This record gives sequence, C-alpha cells and structure tokens, in this order.
Amino acid sequence: MTEFGFIESLRTLCADLPPGGFEGIGDDCAVLPLGDGQALVFTADLLTEGVHFLREATTPEELGAKALAVNLSDVAAMGARPVATLLSLALPPDATDEWAARFMQGYHALSARYGTALVGGDTTRSEQGITINVTAIGRADEKHLKRRSAAREGDILLVTGPLGASGAGLRDILAGRYDTPLAALHRSPLPQVAEGQWLGTRREVHAMMDLSDGLASDVRHIMEQSGTGAAIELTQIPVAEGSDLRTAACGGEDYQLLLTAAPEAAEKLTADFAQRFGAPLYPVGRIEPGDGLRWLRDGTETELDWRGFTHY
Repeated sequence: MTEFGFIESLRTLCADLPPGGFEGIGDDCAVLPLGDGQALVFTADLLTEGVHFLREATTPEELGAKALAVNLSDVAAMGARPVATLLSLALPPDATDEWAARFMQGYHALSARYGTALVGGDTTRSEQGITINVTAIGRADEKHLKRRSAAREGDILLVTGPLGASGAGLRDILAGRYDTPLAALHRSPLPQVAEGQWLGTRREVHAMMDLSDGLASDVRHIMEQSGTGAAIELTQIPVAEGSDLRTAACGGEDYQLLLTAAPEAAEKLTADFAQRFGAPLYPVGRIEPGDGLRWLRDGTETELDWRGFTHY
C-alpha cells in the first residue's frame, strides 16, 4: 500500500461518519465554515526521529521551529492566517529537561514570529526516539480559501521560490555534512505565511498547496483533485543554488507554494507578487485536459518517470 492509497482507504472507510460541518480529507487542511463568511482550517503533521530528523544533525531549537513551520505551511497553502496550535510530544529519558526546554525555545520563537498561540496538547514518555505531533488552526474568509480541486484547464502553474535546496541539504546531512548552508536550509524551513494569505485574496489564483513531497508528486495531487492533466517545462523549474534539476523536481520539504492561476491574469499576478514581496513567482507549466503529467524540455515531450517523496 502506498501512503496516499492508505489515505484513500481511510477516506472510504470513514465516508459513512457524520461530517460535523467539516470539509474533510483531500486538502492541506480540513475546513470548518463558521456561518458568518469566515472559516477555520485544521491540519496535523507528525515528525518521527530517524524518519524526519536525526537528533545528532539537528539542534533542539531548529527542530522545535521546524515542527511548527511544516504545519504553518499547510495553513498558508489554504490562504489562511495561522491563529493557534496544539503540540504533543513523546520524549525518551535522554530528551527531557534541557533538550525539551531548548526545543520549546525554538517552537516559541517561531510562534511569536507569526503571532500563533499554543493552546494545548499532550506529553508522554517514549521508550525509544522522539515523536512530535502538531495541530495547527487557521482562519480566513471563506471566499479566500484555496483548494487543490479548483484548478482549471489552461491555468498557469507557478511556484513561489527556487526548489531543491532542502533535498540537497538532506543529501548533505545523510553524508555526514551537517554544517553546510543547504543542510541548514533543510533544518530550518520558513513557511510562506504572508505569501499564502496574499495569494488567498487574489481571485485569479484557483488551486494552491504547499510543496512538501516535491513538485513531481504534489502537482499530481492538484491534478487528481481537479480532474485534470498538467505539463511541466523542465527548463522553467527554478533550481536552487547548490541543487540540481532532478532534486528540484523530486526533492521534498521546500515548503514553497504551488498554485494555478488564470492565464490572462498570470503576468499581472507575477508583477504584483514581485512588488509586494520583492521576489518573483516562477511559471513552471500549465494545467491541461486529461489526467496525465507531461514533462517538456523546450516544448518537446520527454519521457520521465520522476516522483517525489513517499513514506511507503
């Protein structure tokens, strides 16, 4: 079973349960309309030692900030503003006291940066390894929420920044090179919170999600939810300095935003984004009819079976 096959089996199994007013599985966050034109969004992410991080390669402060950042990225991908989090920790005996205090310093610093309250959670003992679970809550006007299912044929695919830095940083870490600039970027991602909220207000932006598993995988989630195909132009993928094209396309944890925009408005959107944030949006392809992903090189289709990260 693949990771997303397992998720789909859960969706099928639980389809008979009352939704309780929620829009559930399928987006970066679950959505709860409040009935006054506002909505809350909810997301949860789990980090496990040995799978998501190596303790010897990551300071407690970095890990505290990253555990929060990956959740705030999901909220940003919906076009929402993060307002609160819940934090649950399973800690072994050698990660209590000083380690836990330093972890919370990192978590607190990023919470303060984005004005996000810590409102609850849980702690428990672990016999082996650290497990961290964060639930993040955001708020937005319902009309500003962006969903993966809203892409339209002809839309331009865009990303908010260069790709591949985190994947290249992970490669350094796995090779024992913990002190490289790319390794530091992998350990300390910054969620695109302001960018996500701003893009949420733009009517020409249709679908949006964050890039956690890599462009090659994440674009397929938009395609599947929207019932479309897509084409990506390899020469237009913005490759981060120190990375390479395949890592930019397939490496995960860049936490940039992937969005689709109406073709007639994409140029103005890009100009307005650059004026607002001092950085460009990067067009990387187009939404197409059908259900397949095509890779192009200078407009010519290229046979590639590139995929991003998957847990199973």
